[in-house]
Order: sequence, then C-alpha cells, then structure tokens
Amino acid sequence: MLTFDLHTRQGLERISFAPAALIVAGWTGRDEAALNHHIEELAAIGVPRPSSVPVFYRNSVLNLTQAPVLEVLGPDTSGEVEPVVVAHGGKLCLGIGSDHTDRKAETLGIALSKQLCSKPIGGDLWLLDDVAAHWDRLQLRSFATIDGTRVLYQDGTLAAMRHPADLLARYGKPLTDGTVMFCGTLPAIGGIRPASRFEMELEDPVLGRALRHAYDIRVLPVVS
Repeated sequence: MLTFDLHTRQGLERISFAPAALIVAGWTGRDEAALNHHIEELAAIGVPRPSSVPVFYRNSVLNLTQAPVLEVLGPDTSGEVEPVVVAHGGKLCLGIGSDHTDRKAETLGIALSKQLCSKPIGGDLWLLDDVAAHWDRLQLRSFATIDGTRVLYQDGTLAAMRHPADLLARYGKPLTDGTVMFCGTLPAIGGIRPASRFEMELEDPVLGRALRHAYDIRVLPVVS
C-alpha cells in the first residue's frame, strides 16, 4: 500500500491504495536532437539504444517504496529525481520520486537495470490540474551526499521535459486508477555517481509550495 497526503486548493486529503502498474518513462526531454546525441554517446560505451523516444519501461509495482532507507546490491547504483504522475480516484496527481538505477547493469539492458532497484516515492501529491498551466516553471532539483559531502546533484525547470499531456498522448492510453508513471529526469551535475543519501524536491514558485522526499542508501555486499 502507498499512502499520500493530497494537497488541493480545498485542503488536505489522506489517500491510500495498492498500486496496479508502474511505468518508468525515459528519454522525455523536449530537445530531440540533444537526446539523439546522448543516445549515440551512451551507445559508444555499451548502453543499448532505446526502442523509441520517449520509451515506456514497465516495472514491478513491488519496487515502489516509501521507506526511508533503500538497500541496493553493490556500489554501482544512483538516484535521479523525477516528477511522478499518479492516477487515483479518476484524477491525475503529481508527486516526486527517484528512478534509482543499477548503472553497472545498465550496459546489459536499461529495462533490467531499472527493475533491479526499488523506486522511492514521496508521501505528498498535488492535483496535476493545479500545476499543468505553469508546468514549465516548476523547479526540479536533487542533492546527493557523496563521500560525506552534500552536493547539488540536479537542478532545472520542467521546461526541459515533455509536458504530461504530451507524454501521456505518446503513451497512447489513459492511466487507470492505481497507475504510477515516472516522467523523466534532468542531467546530473558533474556526472552520474553513487551516494549515501539522496534528497529531492519539486518547487512550485507560482503557488508557493514544494514537494520533498529523501532516503538513505545502504549498500549490500556482492557475494559470488
């Protein structure tokens, strides 16, 4: 079960539900030329090309977690902050999550690498309709604790990413209740690297509020 505080203009509503489907959207940037260039860069180091742009990976709903600690196998994983669309009660809501991914496994297959790690998701939601008109002004950022130092890891507005209406149109079917869709991310400042703690936030400067979530990463030993 996932539990959220849904913040609306009328007040606060507590909701809980068992997720029915988890979709992780990738390659959701608006600049397709830049995306294609990055795809070629990754292909040169062995990361398979996506079958489409954007691409929609299916993930087990059991990977969704609101736990404060994420256990991962080995030192080669990292988080990335994403806006998350949640379908509930016939409405679409917006939350925040981390598409935590096994980077070593990514060279074998992106879908595999995403399945290997749990997906942290925050406990607060907004109605998507309340922010859709000023989507491009929403500020997405993350902080990572690396070697004991907290650093700004990602920072930018959602203007760099496809609007949810565009993304859902490309997905091709409506999100039914219980569906959770991660909607893409921003580049990592200084490159992708592991951390011991990951913090994320989505700020709405128009309505003066923010979604925040954080989790610690516990690395489990790889035993052969």
